[in-house]
Amino acid sequence: MTTTATADLSVGPATGERTAAGPDRGQVAVRRAVEALRAGVPSKDAVAITGSGQSAIEDSFTGLVGRAAAGDPGGLLIGGGFGSGKSHLLEHLGVLSLEQGFTVSRVVISKETPLHDPAKVLAAAVASAVMPGRPRPALVEAAAALDVDGRDHLDLLRWTSSPDAGLNERFALTLDLFARLRHRDAAYANMLVRFWSGDPVAVPELRRRARDLGLPRPVLTPVRTRDLAVQRLRFAARLFSAAGSRGWVVLFDEVELIGRYSLLQRARSYAEITRWTGGEHAGPGTALAAVLAMTDDFEAAVITGRRDREVVPEKLHARGTAEATELAVLAQQGMRVIDREMHLLTPPDDAELDQVYMRLKQLHGEVFGWDPPDIVGLERLGTNRMRQYVRAWINEWDLLRLDPHHRPDTRLCEIVPDYAEDPDLERTDLPPQD
Repeated sequence: MTTTATADLSVGPATGERTAAGPDRGQVAVRRAVEALRAGVPSKDAVAITGSGQSAIEDSFTGLVGRAAAGDPGGLLIGGGFGSGKSHLLEHLGVLSLEQGFTVSRVVISKETPLHDPAKVLAAAVASAVMPGRPRPALVEAAAALDVDGRDHLDLLRWTSSPDAGLNERFALTLDLFARLRHRDAAYANMLVRFWSGDPVAVPELRRRARDLGLPRPVLTPVRTRDLAVQRLRFAARLFSAAGSRGWVVLFDEVELIGRYSLLQRARSYAEITRWTGGEHAGPGTALAAVLAMTDDFEAAVITGRRDREVVPEKLHARGTAEATELAVLAQQGMRVIDREMHLLTPPDDAELDQVYMRLKQLHGEVFGWDPPDIVGLERLGTNRMRQYVRAWINEWDLLRLDPHHRPDTRLCEIVPDYAEDPDLERTDLPPQD
């Protein structure tokens, strides 16, 4: 989107923004919100002002997290055009989750965080995780809040030792060692928490610690890094719950980047969509929910446009291995989720536009100490997106504040997503850990 002129955004403090006692936090929050909306960034302040306007998706999300909290994990996929408000909606859902007592992570799919690599996804999810009312890092906070003499810790320890958990023996041992050493050897206890977060742990040292505490010699079988990452996701969700959280909500943004992967990595990414939306990474009884956001033209541009429905299973079955056959099935299911189960964002109606317009007009006046005039902005069309309307309104008020005689003319420039394969996005699997 462009305008016929540009505004100087480096303005001084807004009228009334500072008092003799210092900054007015309310005014600072409003200023942050206006600046975020001008830049098209879905900050918490901006989301609080505009809301989401996606009541149907909110209802589906409420059901999803409610089921997850009851031990039935799962996920949903949302879709919309470029700039339609997917990131804004994810931020809104994250705020709702925190208000309801969930731990929340935000994962942006990128070259550094490919969807098909559970170890990279785990690292991003753990690094961004926030527990209600607690500072980051959330996993450290959860470990600190865990009552090692309480029922929740005992239940967690029993679960990690159960075959139904599907966890490597390292988890039960490290949880037991953490409870015994957290006060006697805080440094080593912190290292155990880092293991849960994704760092390696030295097996000889684990065995030595167990021996020193009089525990039986542990059997620690080798485990692939990929499998260990999935187990860490499952364990972390249980740890958050044991520390008082209702569960873990992981929000994935820019999932459409998988369209730029090679065919094999796209297949693995489709399989991950199946696993996240089906709750497979969590397993029964684990309070883990996921929301994945991607562009709504992905199916036409990539799945149909590149014939992935036919080519992906054909290439995988040709390998003749059980692993490739399983991947083919999961990839087909993931493509079916994209094709048939995507929850599409709805465009804003006149009532929502009027409400946001009046609210922004009021806030712009408060921030910059003036009386903004009514403006035209963009023509109201069903194809326009809320972010386009918002940026047009703010830009035009910025220009008129600087030059009341100016007549802004805002025009839209469509940005088409690029789904061309990019070899630089390829990531090789890490070697087995421990």
